[in-house]
Amino acid sequence: MVDALPRATSATGTVYFDSVDANRAREALNRFYHPVSLGFPDGGDPAIEVEMIQLGPLTVGYLTFSGRATVDAPEVDAYHVTLPTTGRVRARQDGREVTATPDTALAFRPGDPIHLRHEANTAELELRIERWALEAELAALLGHPIEGPIDLPSTFDLTEGPAHSWSRLVRLLRDELDHETSLLYQPLIAEQLCSSVLSGLLLSVSHRYHDELVAPASVGPPRAIRRAVEAINEEPERAFTVADLAVLSGMSVRSLQEGFRRHVGLAPMAYLQQIRLTRAREALRRGDPARITVATVAHRWGFAHLGRFASAYRKRFGESPSETLRTAP
Repeated sequence: MVDALPRATSATGTVYFDSVDANRAREALNRFYHPVSLGFPDGGDPAIEVEMIQLGPLTVGYLTFSGRATVDAPEVDAYHVTLPTTGRVRARQDGREVTATPDTALAFRPGDPIHLRHEANTAELELRIERWALEAELAALLGHPIEGPIDLPSTFDLTEGPAHSWSRLVRLLRDELDHETSLLYQPLIAEQLCSSVLSGLLLSVSHRYHDELVAPASVGPPRAIRRAVEAINEEPERAFTVADLAVLSGMSVRSLQEGFRRHVGLAPMAYLQQIRLTRAREALRRGDPARITVATVAHRWGFAHLGRFASAYRKRFGESPSETLRTAP
C-alpha cells in the first residue's frame, strides 16, 4: 500500500487516491506502473484522481485529469493498455501519432516508450500486465512455448466483437472497487478474473498467434483426459486451476476443455466441483454432528466460501449440508 493516502480500503491490493497533487500521482504511477514524468502544458497543478487494484500480475488503475496532462516513460517493462472512458489521449508510437478514445484502446509492449497527451477532463483505465504472466497465459492456451514479446497492435477497436466484450470486463473490475463485499476480494475469484482479462485480451486483438489461438481446438486423447480425471479424484481438495490440469495432462488448456466436454460431459472445473461435493456429502453422512461442522467439511474439500458451498450442495442433492449432517447415522 502507498503510505499516507487520503483514503484507502482494507481490501488487499486496492488503493484509492482522492484528489491528489502531481507529486502524489507520480509516486503512485512510479510504484504501481513504470517510472514516469508528469507535465501540465497549461501550468499549475491540476487535480488528479487515482484508483487502483492489483490482482497478482495485473494492475488496473482508473485515472482522471482535470486539466491537460502529459505522461512519459522512456521504456516499459510490461504490457500496458490504455482505455479512455472520457476524453481523448494521444500517443506517439513507431514514429506516428495515434489517438485513443472511449472507442479505441492503446497497447504498449515491453521495451516500448510511452508518450501520452491527455485532454482536460480525461478519464481512463490503465492496465499493466506483467510480461511473464501474459506470455505464460498464451503458452498455456496454445499448449506450447512461445517466442515473446507478443506483438500486440498499437491501437484496437473497442466498439464491437470480442474487444468490446473484453473492455466491459475491465470496466467491471473498476466498478467493483466501490463495493467492499465484492467477490473481487476473494483470492479464488481474483485469480480467475485476472486469467480472464489476460486470455480475453489475447483472444480480442490481432497478433502472430491469434489465428492459432482461435482455431478449433483438437480433442485431447482419452489417456490424457484420464490423467486429469485421476488427478482430480486423487486430490479434489487441491486448488487446481485449468492450467494446472492442462500441464498434468500434457495438453493445452483449450484441448483439455474440449476433451472434458466430449469425454466427461463437464468442464474441468465443473467436474472438480462435482467430485468435491460428492466427497463432502460422504463425510457429512458419516459424520457425528457432535464432533464435526458443515464448515469443517466444506473447507476440508476445498470450498472456501460456505454460502456458495451450501447453495451448490442444495442444487446438487436437494437438501442442505446441515440436513445431511443431522440425519447422519
